[in-house]
Amino acid sequence: MAVFTRRLMLAALAASSLAACERGGGSGAPARAAFEGIDITGADYARELELPDADGQPRHIADFRGKVTVVFFGYTQCPDVCPTTMVELAEVKRQLGPAGERVQGVFVSVDPERDTPELLKAYVANFDPSFVALRGTPEQVKTVAKQFKVFYNKVPGQTPTSYTIDHTAGSYVFDGQGRVRLFTRYGAGIDKLKHDLQILLAEQAA
Repeated sequence: MAVFTRRLMLAALAASSLAACERGGGSGAPARAAFEGIDITGADYARELELPDADGQPRHIADFRGKVTVVFFGYTQCPDVCPTTMVELAEVKRQLGPAGERVQGVFVSVDPERDTPELLKAYVANFDPSFVALRGTPEQVKTVAKQFKVFYNKVPGQTPTSYTIDHTAGSYVFDGQGRVRLFTRYGAGIDKLKHDLQILLAEQAA
């Protein structure tokens, strides 16, 4: 009987430890939440973002600690995906009211040849004055895109400067601790993005 009881106690402890791990408790990882987007908490990619901003100042994910940060790779001459994504993020930020002040939009240009610093600053400010634009050399952008598993490729136009760029149409979301948590697909809609940002904002406030 004593052996049987001890086995029950060990089984209970094992179950308790497993539950803690699933909640993120033993590993220091954030607890799993019911996100609408793709939960990539603990991913071994998209961990760092090191590029100059439109003023030439080096920026890192750590610069935005304390805020839920949404990172999107695009270009200013994008006809649809990029402006739609930025409009939706700005609208969600507005709908969140005072909590929206803790949401940071970051636009990473995959077209540094045409996206000049002046153009980028005007572009992001058109959606929200708090949004930040990052622009590196072609080599720097290539390196960062690889770290984020972001695809982009030039599609030739009628003239050398009229090309378009096919690129990953989604955003990465970091929590207030600077940890990547989500990948949100283009076209998911404002309500789902707002839902997920509210979860991360609540985690930060807890």
